[in-house]
Amino acid sequence: MNRNRVVWHSSTGPALTGVPRRSPRRLRRAARTALLLVILGLVRLAGNPRWRLAVLGAALIVPGLLLSNIYGHVILLPGLMFLFYAPFLPGDSPETRARQAQLRRELAAYSSPADRRDLEAIIERYPTAETGELRTALASLRPVPAQLRNPGMGRR
Repeated sequence: MNRNRVVWHSSTGPALTGVPRRSPRRLRRAARTALLLVILGLVRLAGNPRWRLAVLGAALIVPGLLLSNIYGHVILLPGLMFLFYAPFLPGDSPETRARQAQLRRELAAYSSPADRRDLEAIIERYPTAETGELRTALASLRPVPAQLRNPGMGRR
């Protein structure tokens, strides 16, 4: 009985079937790498409000289709609504995106907390209607951590 079992297991190897066996470790690593690349791509797309809704809709539709119970249907409906509403959002023109990118690059020079406070004090003197775009661009920039600011200068 044992002998037949050994023969049976040895006859299903890659030499007879022609399909090489892959290790589960390699498959898991490939799946994790693919998932990481997908997440990085989605984060890049999520910067645009139109794509943000499309990504959110797709993220809700996938589990909604995979779950075949009432929870899946509850998740599926908002996902479809987000996905179908996304193309109707107004988009920015390429000129507007280029101008905002240039503004963010220029504001990145004010990276220290003291520089940011000085710039915000200057902006506070003017009405919000005139400095709204500058305020939103400044709010979207994250401050540089103290240990990365001036590595050779010590504490500030």
